[in-house]
Amino acid sequence: MMDTWFIELAKGIGRVFLNPLLYWALILVIFAGYKRIKRERKNFGVKVFDVFAEWKSTWGLSLISGFVISVITLGAGLVLTYETILLLSAVIIILSLTLNFTMLSSSYTIGISFILLLFLPFLLENQTYVDPDLFSATNFTGLILLLGIFLIVEAFLLGRVKDNESFPELRMGNRGAWTGQHHARKMAFIPFLILVPTGMITPFAAYWPYFSIGEETYSLVLVPFLLGFDHVIKSNLPRQSALRIAKRTAILGTLVILMAIGGSFLPWLSFAAVLIAIIGKEYINYNHRAGDRKRTNYYHQTEKGLKVLAVIPGTPADRLGIRVGETIYRVNGKKVGSTEEFYQALQESGASFKLDLLDHSDEIRFVQGALYEGEHHELGIIFTSEPYRLDKKRSQKAAAQN
Repeated sequence: MMDTWFIELAKGIGRVFLNPLLYWALILVIFAGYKRIKRERKNFGVKVFDVFAEWKSTWGLSLISGFVISVITLGAGLVLTYETILLLSAVIIILSLTLNFTMLSSSYTIGISFILLLFLPFLLENQTYVDPDLFSATNFTGLILLLGIFLIVEAFLLGRVKDNESFPELRMGNRGAWTGQHHARKMAFIPFLILVPTGMITPFAAYWPYFSIGEETYSLVLVPFLLGFDHVIKSNLPRQSALRIAKRTAILGTLVILMAIGGSFLPWLSFAAVLIAIIGKEYINYNHRAGDRKRTNYYHQTEKGLKVLAVIPGTPADRLGIRVGETIYRVNGKKVGSTEEFYQALQESGASFKLDLLDHSDEIRFVQGALYEGEHHELGIIFTSEPYRLDKKRSQKAAAQN
C-alpha cells in the first residue's frame, strides 16, 4: 500500500508541470515588479525594492501552509476533478491579468470558480461543441473548505507584513499637497496535494474519502495555487492596518470552514458560504478603505520634522534601523523642516552624521553612523515630496529658459 502511495506521489508532483499556473506565477511576479519599479522611479527617481519583492518573506509560510493543507486534504479525503483544478487555474490567471493582487484572495478565485461550476452544466446542455458532462462531477463542499483554509493562510500572510517591506507611493492630497501612502502587497505561491479520480490508491478506511464525488480509486496531483492581497494604507503604519485586516479575514475564514463542514450535511450551506466569503471580503476591503479615507494622512511633512515614507533596503538607513513612520527633526544638531534642508545638512556633515528622530510613540531617539564611499548619498531615506518626474521636468524647463 505504501508503494502505491509513493508511486502516486511521484506522479502527482510531476503533474504540476502540466499546469500553466506554475509558469504564469513567475511571469506575473516579474510583470508586477517591473510595473511597481517604474512607478517608484517616477515618484522617487530611484528603485526602492527589487523586482521579486512581492514574493519576499512568503516562501517559508507558503511551504508550511502547503504541507498542512496537504495533510488536511489527504487525511479528510478531499477529491477534485482535473476539470475543476484547470478551471480554478484559469480563473486565477484571468483575475490576475490586471496585476491587481487584491483579486487573488481565495474569496474571489475559488468563489468565482464555485459559481461557474454551479452554472456551467446548465449552459453546456444547449451546445454541441463541448461535452455537456464535463463539469457534472464537482465537489462543492470540498471547494468551500479550501476557500476557508486559504482565507486563514491569507490572514497569516497579512500578519507578517512589516512596515519597512511595504511599498511606498505618492498621491495628491485633498488640499493640493503631495502626501504618501503604502501598499501592503504580497503574492504567495502555495503548492498542495489533493486526490483526483482514477488511479491506484484505494480507500483505507470506511469514512475515507469523506469529501468524495463517488469514485472508487484515486491518484494524487500537486496543485499550484496563487494567493495575494494589496491594501492601500495612508493613515496608519502598514503593519498596524494589516493586522487589523488579518484579524477580520481570519474570522471570515473560520466562519466559511464551519459552513463547509455543515455543507457536507446540508448542501445549501456551501452556496451560502461562497456568498458570505465574497460579500464578507468585499466588506472587509470597503471598511478598510472607508476608515482610511476618514482619518488624517500619516505620511506628510509636519512642523515636527520629516516623516520617513520608506527606507531603501541595503542602505545606511536600513542598517541603522530607521523605520517607516519615524520623524527626523535634526541632522547633526541642525533642525530640518524640508527635504532640501535635510540634504544640505547631510552634505555638510562630512563622513559621519547624527540624526535626532521621533519614533512611533513620539519619543526621542538618536542614530549616528558613517557614510562610506559608493553608498547612497541620501542615506536611502524616502520622504514625502513632489514626484521626481515633475521636479525633473521643472528643472529641465528652467535650464532651457536660461
